[in-house]
Amino acid sequence: MLKVREIVDILNADVLAGEENMDMEIYSACGADLMSDVMAFVKESVILCTGLVNPQVVRTAEMMDINVICFVRGKVPGEQVIELAKEKGITILATKNPLFIACGKLYQAGLVGKGVWE
Repeated sequence: MLKVREIVDILNADVLAGEENMDMEIYSACGADLMSDVMAFVKESVILCTGLVNPQVVRTAEMMDINVICFVRGKVPGEQVIELAKEKGITILATKNPLFIACGKLYQAGLVGKGVWE
């Protein structure tokens, strides 16, 4: 388990929305750019790491009860995506780490990734 504030430090991430959620506990991570893959990964207290920066990411996160999204590869979503996340109470982070490295750092820090195959 990691708190969002720890994830921010580990990934050297910027907080774009949800500053009030820094003490939220996260137990697993999902890294994907295909939202259909995210929908197959149904877990609680998860962070979604993705390079996709459109409103569909926030809508998918809302539908799957994902409370934290971290955009990777230095990508920053537009204001529309950030505002939508704020409306839905979803924390948005952005890191320069590539997806593989971001997920690896989170795994190394203790987060797990469990899917339908387990």
